[in-house]
Amino acid sequence: METAQMKNQITEGVIWKQLLMFFFPIMIGTFFQQLYNTIDTVVVGQFVGTKALASVGGSSSQMINLVVGFFTGLSSGASVIIAQYYGAKDEEFVRKGIHNAYAIAAAGGIFLSIVGIALAPAMLRMMNTPSEIVADSTLYLRVYFSGLLFTFVYNIGSSILRAIGDSRTPLYILIACCIVNIVLDLIFVVVFHEGVFGVALATLLAQAFSAVLVTWKLMKSKGMLQLKISKIRFYKSALISQIKLGIPTGIESILFAITNIAIQASLNSFGTDTTAAWSAYGKLDAIFWMINSAFGISITTFVGQNFGAGKTDRIRKSVKVCLGMELVAATVMVVFLIATRGFLFRMFTSDANVIQIGSDMLVLIAPWYIVYVFIEILAGALRGIGDVIVPVIITLGGICVLRIVWLSIALKISPTISVIIFSYPVTWILTALIFIGYYYYKHKKTGII
Repeated sequence: METAQMKNQITEGVIWKQLLMFFFPIMIGTFFQQLYNTIDTVVVGQFVGTKALASVGGSSSQMINLVVGFFTGLSSGASVIIAQYYGAKDEEFVRKGIHNAYAIAAAGGIFLSIVGIALAPAMLRMMNTPSEIVADSTLYLRVYFSGLLFTFVYNIGSSILRAIGDSRTPLYILIACCIVNIVLDLIFVVVFHEGVFGVALATLLAQAFSAVLVTWKLMKSKGMLQLKISKIRFYKSALISQIKLGIPTGIESILFAITNIAIQASLNSFGTDTTAAWSAYGKLDAIFWMINSAFGISITTFVGQNFGAGKTDRIRKSVKVCLGMELVAATVMVVFLIATRGFLFRMFTSDANVIQIGSDMLVLIAPWYIVYVFIEILAGALRGIGDVIVPVIITLGGICVLRIVWLSIALKISPTISVIIFSYPVTWILTALIFIGYYYYKHKKTGII
């Protein structure tokens, strides 16, 4: 009865209502995930100082996004395949898909932990990280990378649950994880004065807690959704399907992260205050991205299950509805961020120069979030029907390559912070236009979307 209800949330009923029912738990869950990341920044910014703030954010944050982003992209292949076969009621392939996904998480987590710990200092030097924060940044990265196995297991477990329509359980787990992280942050930093190490350790332990909870949930599930530790291994058919869809998205995530690293390196050259401002801005910027990603996950899951069930008319309607809802949400968010920017930055630091630099960054970028909505929803819909190669090519060319070109040329003409920041709206506009054109072409050619 429970699984039938979850299926009906995706393939039955009024689209806008079912989208919102699926979207809100994801958005709230993403909010709590961002909250405990933000708490790290608030705690070190207020109780340790500007250098610690730059160490936890800045270059360290970009390196974490590089590694975790790749696996998140890779795991999207697993979630799309599981959603499609769940919609088609193929129980055997769903079972194989779940256990294969866990095998990918375990292998990837262990391997990338070793690589990340070993290469952390070199990666930070490549990013022109200010010398006064290199030691703390290295410490933070190494502790965080030590827990990548837990991070990957949680990500894949929550992706599996969302793929079959359960967006509430990941929410409950994230709330619990957030509470654990906040408590541990305060204990390690405020009480025991462990600084950057304390924040990193709190994050690691909270991620371990979330990994245990999501795994326990899947082990207690019934039928084709039940996870059995003894069956976690690579299944050739599932592995090929998941890798085929996941690798392009994973590569896209890597190149996204690399371009952000290039931007971070450029900003680092302006000093610690700019690095700290960008770190704080990143936490505010994440408010939009948590809403954006929740809509992206929602439309990919909706399209994936309805594609598996053969309901093409429902696919087209859900894309239009989801696009309209996110445009409204993005507009509200832009107004909120700009109107309250001073107050928001003061939550992270009392340094007036850092607050001013961060506020200027926000005003330059935030209005263009509305443009990115088209990229997220259209790319998400295309992923849902298994079309990943062309969207990745569009994204890589329109955002990643063009952004690097912009930085290499524009900075020589005018080496300012605003020139670096403008690389975002310029690349978003071009990529959105290309996506709209490709989506229209795909609609005319296939009639599916």
